[in-house]
Amino acid sequence: MGKEQETLFQIAAQFDLEGTVHTITPYGSGHINDTYLVVMREKTGGSGTKRYILQRMNTSVFTKPSELMENISGVTKHLKNKIRMEGGDPKRETLSLIETKRGENCFVAEDLGYYRMYDFIEGAVSYDVVKRPEDFYESAVAFGRFQYLLSDYPAETLHETIPDFHNTVKRYQDLEAAIAADVAGRKTCVEPEIAFARERKAELGELLDLQRAGKLPLRVTHNDTKLNNIMMDEKTGRGICVIDLDTVMPGLSLYDFGDSIRYGANTGAEDEVDLTRVSLDLSLYRLYKKGYLEGSRGSLGALEKKLLPVGAKLMTLECGIRFLTDYLNGDIYFKIHRKKQNLDRCRSQFALVADMEKKWDAMCKED
Repeated sequence: MGKEQETLFQIAAQFDLEGTVHTITPYGSGHINDTYLVVMREKTGGSGTKRYILQRMNTSVFTKPSELMENISGVTKHLKNKIRMEGGDPKRETLSLIETKRGENCFVAEDLGYYRMYDFIEGAVSYDVVKRPEDFYESAVAFGRFQYLLSDYPAETLHETIPDFHNTVKRYQDLEAAIAADVAGRKTCVEPEIAFARERKAELGELLDLQRAGKLPLRVTHNDTKLNNIMMDEKTGRGICVIDLDTVMPGLSLYDFGDSIRYGANTGAEDEVDLTRVSLDLSLYRLYKKGYLEGSRGSLGALEKKLLPVGAKLMTLECGIRFLTDYLNGDIYFKIHRKKQNLDRCRSQFALVADMEKKWDAMCKED
């Protein structure tokens, strides 16, 4: 056994588990945390096994891991209670944290970081891309239900794990600062993209202004509503569990809806080079909207429903602005695998915004 494996075995042993650790192997395709599959054997010598997920949290991205874990602990306990009250299965329909032997929600290893453990959700799978419209619909129902189940959770008690994450005005200010500094000498190459963002500056504060005026409620938001953050039941194909709760924070329901559309209803890739391939798939937009409203079970207000298209456009515009800002800053935040990838990402998002504007009446039409 190598030193890294030995260390992982020692860390797994700090959690309140029955049996003995059999294997620990890397798991999944996540880019932020280090994730491992832990297989435990029965203590009695039998052949039975049980699986868990062990994660080392990325404290460079999440600088206050204790606050993050406090959010996850509070939200999952609330979800379990609500799911149980509705006759569901809390072991499969939300994440289950495993406490350490000292009764804590994570283990802090000196010089090695913060580790947490979850029950493994058996008989379920996640998908990285939308292959069937039904899967996109099921993800919408699941994220809508997540919103419904947490509609009575005091969102203001949650910590901001990433401050100003969806502060669209602040994101624009960061862009202007990057333009002024031009540290990578790229400003003259992106004048059309800069102009595109500036032309839409007045729209960026719309949702924030409504929230401050008390017209949009502060809610518990997931903030990373991609398809692969939903576990689908292997037998029924239904979305059963929302995972990856690191970015659960106070926010607006429109953020979660909008980010899903940006990612899942785009006919092109996020870093598409051929912008003729980029457009809003209206059928997927309508399908997701239907599923999201179904899952939320009337917990969204009339204004929230009306502004769903605005959420889709603003989250797409915000993401494009972030990619452009990072490109101007020399690609220091988003990982890139080729030159100008962040610029291509920006252009793809802005092309999607432009197509949304062309289809605006259709997006706003009541179903």
